[in-house]
Amino acid sequence: MNNTFENKLGLVLPGGGARGAYQVGVLKAISEILPDSSKNPFPILSGTSVGAINIALLAAESDSFHNGVSKLTNIWGGFSSNAIYKTNPIMLFLNSLHWLLTFITAGIVVKNPKSLLNNNPLEKMLIDRVDFSQIQKNLDEHHIEAIAVTCASYNRKCTSTFFQSNHPNLTWKKSHREGKPMVINISHLMASVALPLIFPAKKIDHQYYGDGAMRQATPLSPAIRMGADKLLIITTNENHQNLNSEEEQIAHPSIAEIGGYMLDALFSDALYSDLERLDRINQIVNNNDSVVKTNKKKMKKIDYLVISPSKSINEIAKNSFHQMPLTMRLILRGLGVLNAKNFDLTSFLLFESLFTKELIDLGYKDGITLKSKILKLI
Repeated sequence: MNNTFENKLGLVLPGGGARGAYQVGVLKAISEILPDSSKNPFPILSGTSVGAINIALLAAESDSFHNGVSKLTNIWGGFSSNAIYKTNPIMLFLNSLHWLLTFITAGIVVKNPKSLLNNNPLEKMLIDRVDFSQIQKNLDEHHIEAIAVTCASYNRKCTSTFFQSNHPNLTWKKSHREGKPMVINISHLMASVALPLIFPAKKIDHQYYGDGAMRQATPLSPAIRMGADKLLIITTNENHQNLNSEEEQIAHPSIAEIGGYMLDALFSDALYSDLERLDRINQIVNNNDSVVKTNKKKMKKIDYLVISPSKSINEIAKNSFHQMPLTMRLILRGLGVLNAKNFDLTSFLLFESLFTKELIDLGYKDGITLKSKILKLI
């Protein structure tokens, strides 16, 4: 049965590596609290990095929202690191040696390595699990109206949002960001999840792209540009400040802490800045008419709900660290994970079922707790 959408609700899923399991848990809760769990409540789907993977599978299964979420739950609940990247000890050793020789010889003896990890297993799994041809069918039958996957162009130094929609004339080009109509396929997903240095960049139409969170100053923009009137944002970053006392003795941060800090900033800072910008626009609209006309466009109020973890994901990662492959544990220990005050870096790479299942459970509990707010938004 075709969907009709009176108010267009956009689902925005940012990145977060293995933390993306939390998003699946929230979606599982939503599928259970909806009056009709088969009907897709999100006509607009927008994802970045690991959020793009979850978005793509939902789009391919949008003829039955419940089935799509069940499929996501089964995939994430059965994850292991070797299903995401190659964990063979010999391969990881040779790759590490490759990096070392590159630094020592300035790239003269051996070519520059493409990445620290090889994520071919992830690509093969997504090809098997996501029916990309079904996305257009679901668009034609109006189960969804648009799907967007955001990547970062290394060549042109801008954010590129590839989208597939029912709006043939839709496109945009702004400062350092653009929207390009495209038939979404595996290349767009692999580009969007290509964490810098960790996973290899992906070539699309003679250009190389990396993780969509890089340079993405306005992560809410794609969903709004595709027509969303309301937004549900599921972030994997706890929105809790943890300020140390000035008198507390703080050791020099390890490489693991610095790496985790960089990834945490990559996936969260732009989102909360964009939400503050949206709040200011909503305030302007509230103080005037429901729609405020500017010189070239209309400003409208966008209601939204942000769902974030109620429990520290770092603590969960710390307790699940022993589940990682031995080679990865050795690498992370070498970077100072065990001496670090947080396990941010580990939490992004911990694609093990013990960890992902606990995040699914956490997301589910948070979703059920926010049942009334979710139903009000939908």
